[in-house]
Amino acid sequence: MNDSSAPGRIVLLTTTHRVAPGLLSWPAWQALRAADRVLCADPAHPQLPYVREAGVEVETGAAPDARKLVDLCRGGDGGRTVVVLATAEGEPALTDGLARLAGSGREPAMPDLELLPGSYDLPGARLLDVVQVMDRIRAECPWSSVRTHDDLLKYGVEETFEMIEAIEEGDQAELCEELGDVLLQVVFHARIAQDDPESPFAIDDVAGGLVEKLVHRHPHVFGDETAETPEDVKAHWVNRKAVEKHERTSATEGVPMGQPALALAAKLDARARGAGLDVPLPSGEGVGYELLALAVRAVREGTDPEAALRAAARAYRDTIREAESPH
Repeated sequence: MNDSSAPGRIVLLTTTHRVAPGLLSWPAWQALRAADRVLCADPAHPQLPYVREAGVEVETGAAPDARKLVDLCRGGDGGRTVVVLATAEGEPALTDGLARLAGSGREPAMPDLELLPGSYDLPGARLLDVVQVMDRIRAECPWSSVRTHDDLLKYGVEETFEMIEAIEEGDQAELCEELGDVLLQVVFHARIAQDDPESPFAIDDVAGGLVEKLVHRHPHVFGDETAETPEDVKAHWVNRKAVEKHERTSATEGVPMGQPALALAAKLDARARGAGLDVPLPSGEGVGYELLALAVRAVREGTDPEAALRAAARAYRDTIREAESPH
């Protein structure tokens, strides 16, 4: 005998737009095929064509309210199962309404409510959102739509130093934000390059090149070579990088001359020594030559001159603040 008062079951099926539509989990397909009714408020839901192609009938239209959905579940042997194919927002109005009904005390029995993820975001999936948002900003924002690589140079420099400051201050929350700002520069430049009429490239080309480089320079991870210590890893990196850059005619090629002067001096000395060159420092009068000698000495003693000077400068800043404070 059928029990018309049996409460039944509601399955709220959620999916992510960051996974190709149609790629649903097996429990999701089982729920869709076994359901008495499948409802979807969004007629343009990206999963609809694939669900219908699989032979599942889906009713679209206005989203049922909580009261109507509870009534749809009643009846049958143990009640009916209604699957709601959720919109991107997850149907908060519906779940709130069901919670109010359950808490009212006027319902003799509420349907079982199951939240069933039909697909999941993989790590890094939010990067797809970054690309989509950047595409729209580039197309619709009057300022962003006309920016060039040169226009963004100063922002790249500023954001990099703000990231460095967050690291040196040990502020994790600030570092998270600053890394986002640095990522913005990468995505923005890649989007600008996509519009280049002569040599276009996109963010996928940037990511693909990076993956190839990382795999090639880590044969102890992706290949047959071994590395037991950090020094072994560094040796692999140096050797592989040397092979990649074999076409260089000078050890100084690829050294960005626009970087901070102390870091530049340290990099040039490291390149010269890496190439096996015993190059004397240029002689001359003035503080520039003195700073060059100090920078080279610091590197050969295992100290980053740029970081060392910043640490001293922060100490100087603190001393200035102490002098300014009232006693």
